[in-house]
Amino acid sequence: MSRLFKIYADSFKGLSLESWMLSIVMLINRTGSMVLPFLGVYMIDHLKFSLEQSGLVLACFGVGSVIGSWLGGYLTDKIGEYYVQAGALFISVPLFCLYPFFNTPLALGLMVFAQSIVSEIFRPANSVAIAKYARPQNLTRAFSLNRMAVNLGFSIGPALGGLMAAYSYDLLFYGNAFFTLAAGFMYLYFFNRRQKLFRLKKERLSLQGPEIVPEPVKEKSPYTDGPFLIFCLLCAFFSMCFFQLMNTLPLFYKNDLNLSQKNIGLLMGTNGIVVVIFEMLLVHIAEKKFSPAQTLLYGTLMCALSFFLLAFNPVLAVLFLSISLLSLGEILVLPFMATITAQRAGITNKGAYMGANGMAFSLAFIVSPILGTRIAETFGFSNLWIGTTIILVACSIAFKFYVPILLKRKNQDHTF
Repeated sequence: MSRLFKIYADSFKGLSLESWMLSIVMLINRTGSMVLPFLGVYMIDHLKFSLEQSGLVLACFGVGSVIGSWLGGYLTDKIGEYYVQAGALFISVPLFCLYPFFNTPLALGLMVFAQSIVSEIFRPANSVAIAKYARPQNLTRAFSLNRMAVNLGFSIGPALGGLMAAYSYDLLFYGNAFFTLAAGFMYLYFFNRRQKLFRLKKERLSLQGPEIVPEPVKEKSPYTDGPFLIFCLLCAFFSMCFFQLMNTLPLFYKNDLNLSQKNIGLLMGTNGIVVVIFEMLLVHIAEKKFSPAQTLLYGTLMCALSFFLLAFNPVLAVLFLSISLLSLGEILVLPFMATITAQRAGITNKGAYMGANGMAFSLAFIVSPILGTRIAETFGFSNLWIGTTIILVACSIAFKFYVPILLKRKNQDHTF
């Protein structure tokens, strides 16, 4: 037991102060993650949209995310991650407050589209900041710490959201706005000074002479990096299945199993709790024991098993087992996808690479609610979960054989 505790403690060692502060900002921001998990339920239960209408509105989030991912990567490389993150946080606040005034499918779809652009602009900038402030040997753990903060917030947010939704759906939007505003002020408080110090350091280096600062090397665009684009395609297929967690799964809980908002909130919150408890430990062990390809294989198979369990009229205990397996699989997949992307990028185009990989996830978010709700409405949720399982098994095999090829070729294709 003491050895396990030591391994757990060691998984947090060596991380920079900036990595911790980025995670605290993310924790505050994601504690307000109340809107997206309940958006499908809100549309059907409160606005009386059809299942298909709800899927189309949720798909607007994915369309906006594609644009936001590209724009976030572009702006990050142009003006820096500090200004992009701060701007995205503060612009999001009034958008969340406007949600209750949009109550038709078209109007709400446009609102979701606009808000998702702003929210997704934040992600590439945040990923670049993590890579910027992390020590190279701790990069995956720095991403994991940030994701742990995301999921701790996500475990609190839906639970709070379930209680708020039982009283008033409007509170979801105002609560999300409040926590986003708090995250924005916390970010400015800590990183405003850090950003100035970092800029002054670069200026001092530039004054020491041209031999100190190497001439910039023109680096490959991620959109012409064929091997990386194939990796992004695999990420998109995985995400198309994983994002059932955010859209179709709550509808399954509500419509097919007739669960209360409270139980839905508890199930969604379980995802965050499992990730918070186990992410740093499992990533620390996986880095030492497994290759990236093995880690992605095992994690994707866990996700496949979690969806397979949903296909056979699950009782509440099986639902908690399923969401726990999905969470463990997520731990083994998502941080390593981010690390592979950061390692594939060069020095001056990390924002573009993070944005390109983010676009793969965003495209999946477009397909996921439309295809998921359509299959559920036409063939039933059981067939949806079986199809999801098959795709994930195929992805796991592809990761196992392709990731070693991608990592082997990175030194041939890039200058780092």
